[in-house]
Amino acid sequence: MGLFDGLFSGRRVDGSRKDGAAPSAAMDESAAGPAAAAMDDAAAASSSSQHYGIPHLSPTAASVVHRCARIAGVPVEHLVRRFEPEQAEQPTPPTPPPVYTRSLVEYCSYVALRAETRRRHDHLGDRDFHSLTYDMMLAWEAPDQDTEAELQKTAFSGDGTDDDDGGSIFYSSPTQMAIQVDGRRTVGPEAFAKIAPACPAVAHPITVRNLFDALTNSTGGRLHFLIYHKYLKSLDKVLSSARCVSGGHKAPDLDLSDGEVVLDIFGAATTQPVLQHIGTSTWPGRLTLTNHALYFEAIGVDFSYGDAVVYDLAKDLKQCVKRESTGPWGAHLFDKAVMYKSSAISEPVFFEFPQFKGHSRRDYWFAVIKEVLHAHKFIRRYKLANFQKAEALAVATLGILRYRTVKEGFHILPAYFKTTLAFNLAEKLPKGDKILEALYGQLKQHCSRFRGSDDLAAQSSSDDLACADPFPLSAHTLVRMGLLTLKEEDNPEERDFAAGDVQIGGTSSVQMALERSVGYSGRVEAARATLDQVKVEDIDTNVAVLKELLFPLIEIGKRLLFLAEWEDPLKSYVFLLCFLYIAYKGFIWYIIPGFLLGSTIFMLWNKYHGDMQLIEAFEVTTPPRRRTVEQLLALQEAISQLEAHVQAGNIFLLKLRSLMLAAFPQSTNKVVVAMLAVATVFAFLPFRSILVFILLEIYTRHMPMRKKSSEKLVLLLCSS
Repeated sequence: MGLFDGLFSGRRVDGSRKDGAAPSAAMDESAAGPAAAAMDDAAAASSSSQHYGIPHLSPTAASVVHRCARIAGVPVEHLVRRFEPEQAEQPTPPTPPPVYTRSLVEYCSYVALRAETRRRHDHLGDRDFHSLTYDMMLAWEAPDQDTEAELQKTAFSGDGTDDDDGGSIFYSSPTQMAIQVDGRRTVGPEAFAKIAPACPAVAHPITVRNLFDALTNSTGGRLHFLIYHKYLKSLDKVLSSARCVSGGHKAPDLDLSDGEVVLDIFGAATTQPVLQHIGTSTWPGRLTLTNHALYFEAIGVDFSYGDAVVYDLAKDLKQCVKRESTGPWGAHLFDKAVMYKSSAISEPVFFEFPQFKGHSRRDYWFAVIKEVLHAHKFIRRYKLANFQKAEALAVATLGILRYRTVKEGFHILPAYFKTTLAFNLAEKLPKGDKILEALYGQLKQHCSRFRGSDDLAAQSSSDDLACADPFPLSAHTLVRMGLLTLKEEDNPEERDFAAGDVQIGGTSSVQMALERSVGYSGRVEAARATLDQVKVEDIDTNVAVLKELLFPLIEIGKRLLFLAEWEDPLKSYVFLLCFLYIAYKGFIWYIIPGFLLGSTIFMLWNKYHGDMQLIEAFEVTTPPRRRTVEQLLALQEAISQLEAHVQAGNIFLLKLRSLMLAAFPQSTNKVVVAMLAVATVFAFLPFRSILVFILLEIYTRHMPMRKKSSEKLVLLLCSS
């Protein structure tokens, strides 16, 4: 089925060819020579697995173990012996064969990938490396013969999604068409999440599941080799482009600091610039994002770039980045801009990314700018410095480059809980702070390894396998790729690693925190979906929904107003007597606690004994839609009413000012006497009596006995 095509194409690890292999045999056009070499290696792997006491390995897993030993430069028996003591150190009961073989494949894969990524910085562009890592995933998913047989049956039986006419020759893309005829088995999410993060450039443990979902959104949740191969090729192109820019070949003339990496540039072509809006002014130019700042260079009349304006993302300047709409002279017309605001600038700055259709370009830049901001927020929160700071920025840098790869190679922009940016995801997920705490814990562990303490040195071995770390550092990866330069004391290549650092068959603290947060995210997404359903347009419809939701409170208010209007004197007298009795007994202070206690009992009753009928969807009678002219007239009327209320407020404040300044002595005397009387009442009467008096005055204002006197008092106050 082509599982090992290109992996045994007649080449050894050191680059020399095998005996008998055709010198001109290409990987994709492998004929007798390379095929025979592959069969020989598979047969050797199968025999070695039986010889070293691991007969349960599947052919795929046996071949992977054999190749891992060859890459590490040690015999297979030595690699297995290195694995056995680490398993024996853990006081666990005997593991079944599938668990043991999967752990062995995982360990060997980590060792081989550690050696391969340290030896070559261009491994992402090599198809042999693509096939090797893909076969590691297949071997991890089917480490024993029984599991592989079951997966083979599933693969040959098909998924049952083909049409009755046998399918169509028309596919959405050439890649999709090639997938239909690809003979390889597919990889599931667990295998991808275990193997891919061993290469920091390929995936990160925090976002590896989201990356898998993005790559398999059109293939039914299974990763095909052609998709994986396309992703790694696209990632290699993006990293090569970033390396060229950082190397000065295509870099803008910017004064970059040490450790600053150019992540992306927009507006490099003067025919398609980014537009910077400040107030009512607009300038076209070029925007450059690094892992420390944003640089904007305006285009002059002679089509040359001016001096760069720096917008810092590293310092704590209370930066705010939002999606916004822009347009000429400050009009909000085009939803294609990112707003940047900080305490270092007087006005917010809008960067508009012109696009004929949609706003994906703006969404991409918004996400990557937020990632840099969140990375520096993480650094300030835990006070990271030196190598720890470089590692955190390297995680953000590689995440942005992978995000760019998915965007350019697959035209996908994962967002919100599905984003492939680590710090953005941790900020969005519920309990995401636990993920950042776990990440900080890992940084401290790595830093302790690099210090080369005596205890760690005593535990280390001179063997190269002692450096087999499951997830090599992101900063180390950027150094090897020529994107970052570290100081000698921070260089991981110069430090000793402790033996037994590999976590086999377990779950790291970061992954456990991530799983808990993802579990909570399902509830948050359900709540967001409920909120989206009740978000409707048109002010009249929203008012109708609001009235329906507040219907119980509105009805209570109507009943109280009915009693206060004394339309039914008997009911009003009964309510008044009940209120006076409550006030006399001193129960008035228990009204609020009683209301809260009743609400609690009501909620608990619905939780344990309710029939869930009250939370079903309810119907809202929406008013007829108004025409545009009617809406404008209603808006004009509302503005007129608002203006009248503002005028009445101004008149009241002017009268109060006149009384305070004694502009009218007679009126001032009356107000002074009234204020002295009120002050005396508040000074000598208990607050409970005052509150009862106020409520009685309001409630009995329309009582038949004092209705006329109340009306005269209102007229007197209005005339004055």
